[in-house]
Amino acid sequence: MNNCTVGLSAKRKRDSFFLLVNTKLQTVHVRVNDAATGKPTPCRVRFTDAAGNYYAPLGRLVDFALGPNCDVGGNVQIGDKKYAYIDGTCEIDLPPGRILAEISKGPEYTPLADTIDLAPGKLALRFVLERWINLRERGWYAGDTRAHCLSPHAALLEAQAEDIAVVNLLIQQMPVMDMDGSTPGSESSSLRDRRTANAFPNILAFSGQKPILEAPGHLVAVNSHNVHPALGSLGLLHCHRLVFPLTSGQIDELGDWTLDDWCDQCHRKNGLVVWTNLGHGTDDFAFGEPLAALLLGKIDALEIDEVHLDPVMLARMALVFQCLHFPLALVGASAKDRNQKVLGRMRTFARLLPSAEFSYSNWIEAVRAGRTFVTNGPLLDLEIDGHGPGSIVPLATGKESFWVRAEAKSLAPFDLLELLKNNDVVESVTPSGYPSVARMEGEYKANDTVNLAIRCVGNNSLPTRPFPQPLLAQTTPIQVRRENRPLAITHEAGRRLEKPLADLLQWIQDKATATPKQRERAAAIVQAAIDTLRKRADS
Repeated sequence: MNNCTVGLSAKRKRDSFFLLVNTKLQTVHVRVNDAATGKPTPCRVRFTDAAGNYYAPLGRLVDFALGPNCDVGGNVQIGDKKYAYIDGTCEIDLPPGRILAEISKGPEYTPLADTIDLAPGKLALRFVLERWINLRERGWYAGDTRAHCLSPHAALLEAQAEDIAVVNLLIQQMPVMDMDGSTPGSESSSLRDRRTANAFPNILAFSGQKPILEAPGHLVAVNSHNVHPALGSLGLLHCHRLVFPLTSGQIDELGDWTLDDWCDQCHRKNGLVVWTNLGHGTDDFAFGEPLAALLLGKIDALEIDEVHLDPVMLARMALVFQCLHFPLALVGASAKDRNQKVLGRMRTFARLLPSAEFSYSNWIEAVRAGRTFVTNGPLLDLEIDGHGPGSIVPLATGKESFWVRAEAKSLAPFDLLELLKNNDVVESVTPSGYPSVARMEGEYKANDTVNLAIRCVGNNSLPTRPFPQPLLAQTTPIQVRRENRPLAITHEAGRRLEKPLADLLQWIQDKATATPKQRERAAAIVQAAIDTLRKRADS
């Protein structure tokens, strides 16, 4: 049975190939307009014939690289489907007959899937994309807090095509394939002589607190992703200069720089520190040093990418939030470093102040203030007594309740809109209609300080590689604070967070390769975090 299936599949591919070779292609001019402006708009496109063959626009490849740091940009493969990014117009060689055109532009635009009967000699195709919602009108601007290996020009094109206002292109050390140093073209420069070398893509494009490239409503800034193999990693955004070294230490050693040092250097001139890998850990400890930096008030935002969508990572995130006395900003990132990842597949929506113009610095300050939600599709709105995400809402003496208004909208159907109180679900509602909409509104009581957020979840998976991605959106918490009392930490939560810190401290003192000065410095940081956690748990 399997042999027959394989044979039939091979025959279909062979027949499809001969049909493709023997069909005369015609060059067609494609234009995709924005319904609001009537002008061409950058977008993601896919054209296939009746047999499912993919046709790439001129200047794009049908078969393109999919590995990390391999010609990243201009093409993308989602699941098993290939797409090309265009600036709103392109030329493409297509066969006459039935053509399926699939066109999209981020979660605020209604995607198109049009079947066209392309007549012989037809030279033009016209399409229109239309917003079904416009969050920019309310001050919300989408961003991706971490992408790698794209050139700035490719990042700007894909940002426009995926409706992303801000791309943070981060320099990090990446392995690349290289020759062994022999003369090119010599007998020794064969594939077997290739070696792995290290590179820092985009290091010469560092832009810091200014965009490296801009288009109306979109910008790309180049900063750094600093990594310690054992201790963890940080995204350092909006830095006035590069923070060196970009890497420090080895998996079994401390090195001269701690993550605490990187935080201080970044903050020196108003930079933003992002904890980029909540799932990081070693055989000896979980979380890594960013947990200590967080408790010491040196982390500005916590990144969620697709790796963080499994139950273990969500539980880790819940534990971290239970132990914070302030609303830590959530940010979303694609971690795009290859053509198998969509820029902004997990994105950050940050709300600018009403009087603020769109700029990189203003967007960064919106993130720092926690006026954010993260999403891979659903769009959220939360207010408590008129205050949005990241706010601290005072609950005056004698006042027993506060008013919550929450809403989620999504073109992709989701299952539940949940209200979270200290990361525990206290209420949920199901959506209805198309687009899917869920709302909750009402009065709630609080006897003590609480963190409140909303989360949108769904089992309707998005097709991504290497595995499907479930729907998820969540706001940065709003803290309802009673009489200046900090958020209480349960002894259980405090104990669960103290253990990885104690494990890290033991590794530093007993196992890590380090000089006495390095060991003393790192141990002091972790011990300070443990002391801070204990004080918070006892208050």
